[in-house]
Amino acid sequence: MDNNITLVSGPNCHLCDQAKEMLYPLLESKNIQLNELNVKDDVALFEQYGLRIPVVIFADGREKGWPFTAAQIERMIG
Repeated sequence: MDNNITLVSGPNCHLCDQAKEMLYPLLESKNIQLNELNVKDDVALFEQYGLRIPVVIFADGREKGWPFTAAQIERMIG
């Protein structure tokens, strides 16, 4: 298992804030680092994810878009 998960998020995004609040305890308990990418920092990222944030991207390339639960993310981590 890779110890990195990426969260694609954006500024002033209340759903992104909810996702982070839910993800931090889960990932901390599993010793997994959360990397955040801001859709406003990259045009290509914005075009791909701007209307779908927040999106979790796993190390193997799988994605889970909002809405998601901690249980769903935990199952996808394996």
